Amino acid sequence: MHRSMDEPVGGGAEPDTRAHPAELPETPPPRTQPPRGVRDEDGPAPDALPDPSAVDPAVLAALLARHGWCLRGGAAGRYTRWTPPGPAGGPASLLVPATVAFPDTEDLLAEALVALARSTEPSARDVLVALAVPSDEVRWRREVPEGTAAAAGAAGAAGWGEAEVLRSAALRLLLAGSLAVRGPAGHHGARHRRRARAALDDVLIGPAPGGRRLTAFLPVASGRAVAGRLYRALHAAREAVDYQRATGGMEAFDAAVPAGVSRELTEALVALVRGSEGARITVDWAPSRGAPDHCPDRPEPVDFSPGDLPALRLAGVRYRRQEPSLPVRITGAVVRMRRSGPRGPGTVRLRVLAGAEVAHVRVELDEEAYRIAGHAHLVGLPLRVDGLLESRGGFRRLTGATQVAPVQVDEAERDRLMKALQENLDWFEEACAGKE
Repeated sequence: MHRSMDEPVGGGAEPDTRAHPAELPETPPPRTQPPRGVRDEDGPAPDALPDPSAVDPAVLAALLARHGWCLRGGAAGRYTRWTPPGPAGGPASLLVPATVAFPDTEDLLAEALVALARSTEPSARDVLVALAVPSDEVRWRREVPEGTAAAAGAAGAAGWGEAEVLRSAALRLLLAGSLAVRGPAGHHGARHRRRARAALDDVLIGPAPGGRRLTAFLPVASGRAVAGRLYRALHAAREAVDYQRATGGMEAFDAAVPAGVSRELTEALVALVRGSEGARITVDWAPSRGAPDHCPDRPEPVDFSPGDLPALRLAGVRYRRQEPSLPVRITGAVVRMRRSGPRGPGTVRLRVLAGAEVAHVRVELDEEAYRIAGHAHLVGLPLRVDGLLESRGGFRRLTGATQVAPVQVDEAERDRLMKALQENLDWFEEACAGKE
């Protein structure tokens, strides 16, 4: 999910993304377009720094400690001194007031924020982003084999490729968490994807140098449900893998579905771990808001290794096979028609308006129902059809279609459907003639 996510990838159109309050310097190198709904974090510009008067010194200190900054003393009860991560800590240091009770508190905070903005330490930008918008953080660390890392250092394209592997897997995990918020399922397929991606609109993703580390910021206001569900799902998946490796049984994966484990999540974990020596995922809550319900204050990281891949792959296959097809009544606009000749049965593609949480479905129709679909499209009316939404195709196909009939709609919707017909009249005439 997510922006490293400024453009859509596959699927139907998604809502426009919105700008994040914090934008940081140094544009990352070009990369493949991520799913819309998550944005790249490029670093906060000086004029976009958080307002010092709105910064809680305790929150700033907690974020510095979280990101490895070192406490180097200070004046007891007045301020603390922090240096960047590392044994030496570097020449720069930050003074963070202990409370807001002193008159120079705002000045010290302003100086600390400017110093963070000018710092070359990568974690400084993460701290600024977390201050700008209270956010839960999800961090990925992928252990790339030393040979691969050395090759990546020698060839920039290889390093970029490793970063893309990590970014893609991270986005898939965020999307799996967002899908689980919509409702537990072993296999989501195409269901709920528009809403799941929309829930990631405000997620911000930082750079992934070398393909080893990546951080996503999920604003508490819009992304806390995703962060909480992803945390529970990851730990449930870890327990299920351990059970399978110890006993050979897959029952724990069935019990993990209510926690958010799904085919989408297991496949994302496979993509994350494959080709690596292991991966660690850490979730940290926004220090200004504390932990969500039913989650520990200090979550433990969860690790996956190449030895977990067989269990994760088996679980993905199991989830896909076990998720049942669904009886539905769908209302949709005909957007494409196809049959092999001028007569006989055919297939139509519907843009779903109601009845199922998918964008489009294909429906196989007999000759009479196909004729009804064609007439409905010609006059700008959607169809209503009963059938079985098949899980095997990712819930993109409707079989056993019955009760096919046009549906009356308001004038505005009918005009829009008619305009779509006029713009695609050539292929529609070919479809009706059996030439497509």
